[in-house]
Amino acid sequence: MKKILLFSFLLFIIPTLIIFYFFRTQENVFHFSSHTTVRILRTETGKIDVIPLEEYVVGVVAGEMPVSFHKEALKAQAVASRTYVMYQISKNQNKDYDVVDTVLNQVYLDSDTLKDRWKEKYDEYYQKIIDSVLETAYEYIVYDDKIIQALFFSTSTGYTENSEEVFSSKLPYLRSVKSTWDSISPAFEEVETVSKTDFLQKLGLPFTDTISIKILEKTSAGRVNSIEINDKKYTGSEIVALFNLKSRCFTITVGSDSITLKTKGYGHGVGMSQYGAEGMAQEGYSYSDIIKYYYTGVDIKKIKT
Repeated sequence: MKKILLFSFLLFIIPTLIIFYFFRTQENVFHFSSHTTVRILRTETGKIDVIPLEEYVVGVVAGEMPVSFHKEALKAQAVASRTYVMYQISKNQNKDYDVVDTVLNQVYLDSDTLKDRWKEKYDEYYQKIIDSVLETAYEYIVYDDKIIQALFFSTSTGYTENSEEVFSSKLPYLRSVKSTWDSISPAFEEVETVSKTDFLQKLGLPFTDTISIKILEKTSAGRVNSIEINDKKYTGSEIVALFNLKSRCFTITVGSDSITLKTKGYGHGVGMSQYGAEGMAQEGYSYSDIIKYYYTGVDIKKIKT
């Protein structure tokens, strides 16, 4: 309880005392002294909450990573999430808010939500998250002295993705790396079976017993960019949305009466794998090791006081 009170003091008092040195992003230059808080658009209410930066990081780590994870993985998530929101703040200075509280940016959960979710375990779990944030306080990730877009996701296919194969931009720090630890994830491989009728109906195709499938393009890590089914082309993202799959790394097998969809990984695959981070932490890697493994050629800096 004393640590929680101390953390509350740090969250609300220190931001009023600290004057941060400015840093340069890829798009903006500004002094962080006026950005010690985060403006969050709350999707349920439509209101904008303004809270201290480190309090925001606590809520994101709690929302984005299982609290059961190793502390070094939680610390890596804290630094990545702090970096992500700092980049968003720099980009959205002229907007009404910096981030939304969902996967469109980062999932943010306030303390009331966490109390309801964790119930009698709230004090124990919240303290673990607080400690992970305090031990990385004000640390963020840079490449070539510029703050990065610290993307992360749940589970890789065994390799992360190059940014340009999933999104539009080729970024030097978002390179594909091997990630063998992800097999510990419950979402590493999943199988779903649907009837031929449901399969074709969801695709907007007429029923037929003959179904032809051809993968047209894949990423280097195995995610499907485009596919042809009965002479109609679809993007991998369209298939994911239609069948509620966890990843664009999928195979489709046609049986006599049904269709089997097998997926590998969970999420877009770019940046830090969260289950990969957990696997590395279990093997004794530190949070800085994890960050520098998944984000190529980066350094970790601390906002100066």
